[in-house]
Amino acid sequence: MARWDPGAEERLRRAALELYLEHGYDNVTVTQIAERAGLTRRSYFRYFPDKREILFAGSEALPPALADAILAADPDAAPLTAVLDALSRIGTRLVEEVEGVPQRRAVIDASPELRERERTKTAAITEAIRSALVRRHVSALTAVLVAELATVAFQNAFRQWTAADGQAGFDGCLREVTEELRSAFAGT
Repeated sequence: MARWDPGAEERLRRAALELYLEHGYDNVTVTQIAERAGLTRRSYFRYFPDKREILFAGSEALPPALADAILAADPDAAPLTAVLDALSRIGTRLVEEVEGVPQRRAVIDASPELRERERTKTAAITEAIRSALVRRHVSALTAVLVAELATVAFQNAFRQWTAADGQAGFDGCLREVTEELRSAFAGT
């Protein structure tokens, strides 16, 4: 077997997701994932540090991508508008490019350990949004409020998109969530 097997990382991701869905996250071992992918346990650790991170691999690219999209937004756009536009673009790309998003969501939702890891990822997204807004010369308080509100909207749009099972576009889900928020603030 070659030291770096082409396609090994993707096979490991698929194997992990299949096994987590079949048996539950807590009942699956790294060895089982590696065997299902046709690799050794040692090969597994060349790609992922543990069985949890296989579900979150690549997520470290999301906060900087969001920050870049916010910084590239129209300089005259209101802070929330700039952030929601960035979230729509990045979220749409995310759901189109990442395989097995709804299944991954189901595995995470079923595990307290994975939900905790998801909260860490969410905090990084919120911080990236806040930081980008400050770099756009938005006041610190407004940046925090917009970042937290936008993160909540993003999470809810993502849940809504997942529940729609691909029958709705992510940008439409985000628009619907933001309209609900606007109605709630307006009291309608």
